[in-house]
Amino acid sequence: MLSQPWTLAGIRIPNRVALAPLAGIGNWFVRLQARRFGAGLVVSEMVSSFGVHHGNERTTREMLRVHPDEHRGGGRVSMQLFGADPDVMRSAAEKVAAAGVDLVDLNMGCPVPKVCKTGAGVALLREPDRAVAIARAAAEGSGLPVTVKLRSGSGPCDRSGLELARRLVDEAGVAAIAFHPRHAAQHHKGTPDYDLAAALVDELPVPVLISGGLRDADKVRHVHRETGAAAVLLARGALGNPWLFEQVLGLRAGEPSADEVLDELDWIMDRACEHFGPERAARYLRKFYPWYVERLGASKALQQRLMRTQSVSEARAELAPLRLAQAA
Repeated sequence: MLSQPWTLAGIRIPNRVALAPLAGIGNWFVRLQARRFGAGLVVSEMVSSFGVHHGNERTTREMLRVHPDEHRGGGRVSMQLFGADPDVMRSAAEKVAAAGVDLVDLNMGCPVPKVCKTGAGVALLREPDRAVAIARAAAEGSGLPVTVKLRSGSGPCDRSGLELARRLVDEAGVAAIAFHPRHAAQHHKGTPDYDLAAALVDELPVPVLISGGLRDADKVRHVHRETGAAAVLLARGALGNPWLFEQVLGLRAGEPSADEVLDELDWIMDRACEHFGPERAARYLRKFYPWYVERLGASKALQQRLMRTQSVSEARAELAPLRLAQAA
């Protein structure tokens, strides 16, 4: 049952539904939102090990922040790092552990060119010896259990991700594998190969967490049951839809009301201002507005106006008629 607790390397996690790492999105308040709606484990956005190691001011101030409420109710927090240098990773993992996380996750599956050209992400599938060394270094530096996010391979018929998973467990002592059963060339499109995931679950002696294509509660439950994965990672399906966590956990049957959606968007806007300040928040929130406004059935014209707003107060003014319409 997805609502049941489980253990990962001796760490108790209150349920089997987690927030996946979302690059450029999964900061502390997005993670905290997922915790508020029931996620037992939350994973940070992808953080540069070089940025942490060299003490980049924005990386240190913004990306390493862990809110105390992320641990409320026994919730667990994992910080995802990426990089290609074992010594740098060792240093970064030590600093991440000091931030108060429970686990360190390593991204070895990102297909984005700007990540791969540094030798990180899915590029590590071509350098398995380096990948194993990086995982060892992360464990040495942090003193925490290390998990690794992987894809099946670089392209069709490539199964190098599965071979690397075996080596990471056998040679680096990785505590779990987060598996996205699409190859890198697919990015987030195409049908995930859940049969491949099920085979990996059967083979590995450590937990496998499944990600990819999990956009509604029935699909999540089906994939969890059919693959036998230890837990599920909700990613894009949870963008603007934190109620998915409640639905998967059996805490909610229906969809949120319009007032609930507007209240949640208000909460996000407040937290973005707290984190970034009003000016940066206004720009950052432009990616969030469509996720929520689409759930309200609002016009494309409203979405376009929101995307052009220059301040959070201006965006609130654009949204005010929706609130009034619900009150009428």
